[in-house]
Amino acid sequence: MQTQDYTDLYALEEELWWFAGMREITAALLDPLFPAPADRVILDAGCGTGGNLDWLRRYAGGGRVVGIDLVGTALSFCRERGHARLAQASVTDLPFADGAFDLVTSFDVLVQVPGAGADEQAMREMCRVLRPGGILFARAAAYEWMRSGHDEALGTARRYALGELAARLQGAGFRLRRATYANSLLLPVAALRRLLLKRVGLADRGSDVKPLPPRLAWLNRTLTGVLGHEARRLQNPSSRYGAGLSAICVAEKISDP
Repeated sequence: MQTQDYTDLYALEEELWWFAGMREITAALLDPLFPAPADRVILDAGCGTGGNLDWLRRYAGGGRVVGIDLVGTALSFCRERGHARLAQASVTDLPFADGAFDLVTSFDVLVQVPGAGADEQAMREMCRVLRPGGILFARAAAYEWMRSGHDEALGTARRYALGELAARLQGAGFRLRRATYANSLLLPVAALRRLLLKRVGLADRGSDVKPLPPRLAWLNRTLTGVLGHEARRLQNPSSRYGAGLSAICVAEKISDP
């Protein structure tokens, strides 16, 4: 990612439809596991510019939310938001004691860790720093065939089928609680766009994290509503989506090795 990508991310994380809608989906999956306020310690593993750090406080009660990121530019934006519990580190080598956290979140980070097997190492590290019975929320971009210029701009190393993500988490010491795709209703639109661009020979360049043109500003509320509809369906513990642009697993640490 370039500096401008972090600047755009910082500016858009609060209100852009994708971020707002995905927070609703995250809440639908996590709220049942963290009901009443309690003192919890939470790690956002790969916190970027910090847009989710404030939001995660809903689960911390009187505890604390910690963020780590490998990139200093991202952490500087977190500090602009007023966050101080930060560390510059890789998700493959977390600078925390075993069993330090009740909840670890990984929002589209596993796809960006470079190197063969690096994502599995990151999963093992997330498992290590969770207490037994602690929860990991892992979201990742889905389908290698959906790779685009957005992935090139962000340095995406891999995309996952849901079953692949689930299997790797199980291999790292987790038991699955929920597994579903999300951003499902917009998958046909995104896939058609990719197909048409390739068919006419146009390049799909740059990050998709950009403000909507003023003439399309009305779309922000509409698209947020689409993801909100998915979130309401996922409030039913037996509901899941069989396809989508994101693969999500909610997993529980089984025990210490």
